[in-house]
Amino acid sequence: MVGELGRVTGTVGPGLVGEVIVRVRGGAEAFLAYAAEPGERLERGTVVMVTEYQPPRTVYVTSAYT
Repeated sequence: MVGELGRVTGTVGPGLVGEVIVRVRGGAEAFLAYAAEPGERLERGTVVMVTEYQPPRTVYVTSAYT
């Protein structure tokens, strides 16, 4: 899971629990998402990389492209 790319479907940022879609096991699944970097805000549509995974459905993400 760590290192996988996904797309933000619900804004991720300070004080927010966002949502990302990540391709796993031959399909796409939604995960609750938090920003890996304090204060980082990731808007809907941003391509992100998973930096940490906490089962069952929580990920920490950062922008895949800077």
